[in-house]
Amino acid sequence: MRFLFTFVLFISYFTNHLRAQTEGNFIKASIGFASSSSYYIENYGSQEEVDVMGDGLYLQGEYILGVKSWFSVRPYAGAIFTSVQKDQDLTNQPQYKVTTNAFLLGGKVRLCAPIPWVAPFIEGGIGTSIGKFETFTPNVNFNKSDALLHIPFSIGLAIGRKHSFELGISGYFHPAAKQSNAILGFGYTFPLD
Repeated sequence: MRFLFTFVLFISYFTNHLRAQTEGNFIKASIGFASSSSYYIENYGSQEEVDVMGDGLYLQGEYILGVKSWFSVRPYAGAIFTSVQKDQDLTNQPQYKVTTNAFLLGGKVRLCAPIPWVAPFIEGGIGTSIGKFETFTPNVNFNKSDALLHIPFSIGLAIGRKHSFELGISGYFHPAAKQSNAILGFGYTFPLD
């Protein structure tokens, strides 16, 4: 009985004091390493599989509407710039590549665990990418400058006393271009109050 009383007291105390993100409005700035790749595993005839990827820079800003301590809505704008280096090992073959040079606009929602100092989160949403996409592989030949639908997805950790710092892994999936972007990013959140 004493254990049950202590457990109930512990839960009620921490439920009122734990905040994974504060309710209110914030701005988040992020920077990171971006990588572009095709959806398909590429096999070049009798040779071993070769990675068809591009890498580069990722930048993003978010306006955060903190509805609850565990839920927020996040409109965002950002950019992904990836390129591929010339591979001298692919002589007598086309230079296969997957690159993205685009601006991102969209919205996502975040669910965050209310844990002090290190709070895990998951995000998902929908958006549009405006720019140039190139997916040139044995199975796909997509090369357009266009506005395309993308689907963002992220997992990560909000770190610090006020969870102002973030470390996360994100994915932006571009179904029309048959490619995806993987991001390893770092962010900082500024309060607007």
